[in-house]
Amino acid sequence: MADLDLCYLSGTDALARFRDRSLSPVELLDALIARAEAVEPAVNALAYCHFDEARAAAKKAEARYMKTDGRLRRLEGLPLAVKEDTAIKGKRQTVGSLIFENRIAETTDPLVERLVKAGAIIHAQTTCPEFVWPWTCTSRLHGTTRNPWNPEVTSGASSGGSASAVAAGTTTLATGSDSAGSIRMPAGMCGVVGYKPPYGRNPQSPELSFDAFMHHGPMTRTLADAALMQDVTSGYHPLDHASVRQRVKLSGQGGDVKGLTIAYSVDMDAHEVSDDVRANTLAAVAMLRDAGANVERVATPWAAEIFAKSSFWGNLIYADEFSDAVERFPHLVCDYTVGIARRNEATTPAMFHDLMQAAGRAWTDFGPLLERVDAFLAPTVATTEFPAEAPDDVPCLSVNGKPQTTNDVIMTWYFDVFSRCPALAVPSGFAANGVPTSVELVARSFDDRAVFRVAAELERQMPLYHSAQTRPPL
Repeated sequence: MADLDLCYLSGTDALARFRDRSLSPVELLDALIARAEAVEPAVNALAYCHFDEARAAAKKAEARYMKTDGRLRRLEGLPLAVKEDTAIKGKRQTVGSLIFENRIAETTDPLVERLVKAGAIIHAQTTCPEFVWPWTCTSRLHGTTRNPWNPEVTSGASSGGSASAVAAGTTTLATGSDSAGSIRMPAGMCGVVGYKPPYGRNPQSPELSFDAFMHHGPMTRTLADAALMQDVTSGYHPLDHASVRQRVKLSGQGGDVKGLTIAYSVDMDAHEVSDDVRANTLAAVAMLRDAGANVERVATPWAAEIFAKSSFWGNLIYADEFSDAVERFPHLVCDYTVGIARRNEATTPAMFHDLMQAAGRAWTDFGPLLERVDAFLAPTVATTEFPAEAPDDVPCLSVNGKPQTTNDVIMTWYFDVFSRCPALAVPSGFAANGVPTSVELVARSFDDRAVFRVAAELERQMPLYHSAQTRPPL
């Protein structure tokens, strides 16, 4: 097998080959390192590399596979890239800011702890924008992370480094964090799987566990790998007061959608959607219909109000952090951070209350719909014409001839307000500029299996990365 094929080997296939000894963890890691050295100048997805430590760990994993006592962990020897805002004890945790360039984490995030305990090997930390806020993955500290499918286009953000690394073939598994779409949006832009599990499904650090909009989850090239990571990371943790004790096994879920009812919206009655995204969304709907699902287009009259107000949560609770950074370190912060700080400062408790009221009204409509159907489908991002360094809140895009800001084209906001709903981004095709399009699947509260079941059918009909023709042209 060529080294490039190893770089795009799924985690589940790699584990099978480790077990039959046709591949070693060292060989896989070396292929990924060589790939990173070749493509990182073009994509800039890896903030910090730990290749020597990873090789030492891979050699230990290799030795475990050579034994016959059966003591192998679930992720034994699989390379893992961790978004650098997520704590790894002894490693940098800068949240993309020069202010914290030399900050070293004193603890390890519970989710990362579980992945490592299960045998995953951290070989890199991935880039993110300053304070993990904007929709493009660019900062003064890390530079600009680009889309492996088209370097003029953003990888997305804030988990853009993870999405780009997965798509570029420089890691097997990756983690992301998401409070408004920061897993799903970059997953959609880079053509990978990105999962925002229900709030409480995956444990978080003690302070983040009190933010119901914040989620950590997997970013992978296949659904099976995302399910494998979820099976490892989910469940109660004593450091997370919100973590739920019930665990849901996702590995091995079938993709049969016959008889399921799937509702969909192409524009959420709130967005301008490009022709390519619209066509590919409808093609995904048609695939599900042809596979035996009952599909129905539904109105979402509640969405526009949620879209207008959904940012109030984060704007209010993180306003002081942004203001402090801008006031104390004006020479270090990114230009966009100043604008974000001013916007956050303008958010009032009354606006936060308005969001809660709007969410209640919206759920009165959307909640009963999710009880009636098995899943809901909509585009993840409304356009792929998204420059790599596009500024937030400034009309710099055009969709259907209408000026748009980056915020205008993100269609993930709704499903963070409804934070107990699982939300899964999966590829839906390609746009004319060579960038993948994506749909997001949502289901009723804590019904993780439903979104994976529907996504499995789409993946079966539209697999990526299995050949040179379905990989980024790096």
